[in-house]
Amino acid sequence: MHVKYFADTDTALVEFADGPPVETRELDENIYLDPDADGHIVSLTIEHAQRSAGMEEFSYERLSAKAAS
Repeated sequence: MHVKYFADTDTALVEFADGPPVETRELDENIYLDPDADGHIVSLTIEHAQRSAGMEEFSYERLSAKAAS
């Protein structure tokens, strides 16, 4: 998974897979989902990301399988 943030457009792109999307589904006016031919999520686009998704506070933590259970 890769998360890219484009400050000039305040857009976040979350890439889950490398395959090509076959369509874009609008979940709401700022969030778009891109599935592949099998219906698996390829990417998620969030427009106005600072307001919509709190991107200014984005962080992540990698946990081991043992810590997650």
